[in-house]
Amino acid sequence: MLRLFVMLVIVGVSRSSLRTNHVILDVGKLSNNTKHLLMDKCRQGKHQLLITGAAGFIGFHAALKFANQFDVVGVDNFNAYYPVSLKLARANVLHEHGIHVLRADITDFALLSELFQLCTFTHVLHLAAQAGVRYALRDPFSYIRSNIQGTVTLLEVMKINHPIPILVYASSSSVYGNSQIIPFSEFDRADSPASLYAATKRSQELITKTYCSIFGMSATGLRFFTVYGPWGRPDMAIMSFTRKLLKNETLLIFIGPENKSLSRDFTYIDDIVDGIQASVFTASHSQPYQHRIFNLGNSKVVDVAYMVRILERLTGKKARSRFVPRSVSGEVLLTKADISLASIQLGYSPSTNIEDGLARFYSWYQDFFLFKGVNVKTEMSKYVPD
Repeated sequence: MLRLFVMLVIVGVSRSSLRTNHVILDVGKLSNNTKHLLMDKCRQGKHQLLITGAAGFIGFHAALKFANQFDVVGVDNFNAYYPVSLKLARANVLHEHGIHVLRADITDFALLSELFQLCTFTHVLHLAAQAGVRYALRDPFSYIRSNIQGTVTLLEVMKINHPIPILVYASSSSVYGNSQIIPFSEFDRADSPASLYAATKRSQELITKTYCSIFGMSATGLRFFTVYGPWGRPDMAIMSFTRKLLKNETLLIFIGPENKSLSRDFTYIDDIVDGIQASVFTASHSQPYQHRIFNLGNSKVVDVAYMVRILERLTGKKARSRFVPRSVSGEVLLTKADISLASIQLGYSPSTNIEDGLARFYSWYQDFFLFKGVNVKTEMSKYVPD
C-alpha cells in the first residue's frame, strides 16, 4: 500500500532567503485540521476548482489565474523528479494568495474520495503527470503510475460525484510523434508516439474520452507545445541552458539528420494559461457527452540554436556548445501547432514572441536566484537533468 502524506504549506519569506516551514503528517487519510481547513475554504459559495499538480510549473500559474474566480484547492505529490525546493517555493507563493496545496498522491482513491466529499468541486484541472521524455529510460513505471493510473483513479472518483465536475486536462504535443504533416492538427492521426511519455499522454486522451462516452462526462484535453516562462521546469532546455551559460558550462544541443538543430514551437506560460482559462469557461455538460481536444501553442517554429543566441544576449555570456545526435528516448525533430481550432472555439490568440518571453523569463530568473531562491539554488547546484 502506498505511503500517503498530506502536507499543509505555511509560508515564511524574507528578501535574503526563502524559508519553507511546513508540517508533514504521515497519515493514511486527511487529518482533522486539514478537513476543517478545506471545509472553511470550500463553503465560501464560489465555484470550486481542484488542480492536480498545483505545485508544478503550469499548475502554479493556473492556480494564480483562477484564484479570483474559484475557490482553488491544489494537490501535488512533490516528487523528486526535479528539485523539490522549487515546487515548495511555488507552493509558498500560492499560500500567500490563499491557495492551499495538499501533498497527496492522485493514485490514492480513498484520499481523493475524501477530498471530493469535503469540497463540492465544480471543475477539475488535471495537470499532474510524470513529465519529460528522456527520464523514461530510467524510470518507465513512473509514467504508467502517474499518467495512466493517476488519471483513471481521478476519473473513477469524479464519476461517482453528481453533478460530475467538468474536467480540463493536460495532454502534450508529443502525441504527434515525428509526424511529417506540419503544422500539427487535432484532426491528424496520433498513433505513432516517439516516446513512452507521448504514449502515456495519448493513452490518457483515449481513456478520458471513453469515460466521457460511458458516464456522460465533459472533458477537454489540451496539447501543450513546449511551455516556458518564469517558475519553469529546470529539466527543460531554457532553464537548463541558462544555468549552464551563467556557469560557463558546455551546452549539449541535440541535432537531427544533416546536422540540423531541433526546432520547437515555444509557447509562453501566460498564453497557455489564457488557453486553459478559455477551455474551462467554454466547457459544458452537453448531451450525451463532451470530449474536446485543442492544441495550445504559439504556432511559430524556433530553432533551438536561435533560442541559445537569445539567451547569450540576455546573459552576456558566449555559449560553449557541443552538438550531439538526438536522444534515442524519443526527442522529435520539430513541433508546430495548428491553433486554428482553439482560435475559433476558445478565442485563443497567443501574443508573446520568443524574444519577449525569454526576456521575461530571465528577469525572473535573476531576481529569484539572486534574492529569494537560496534553498532552491543550493539544491539546483546538485541537479543534473536527464
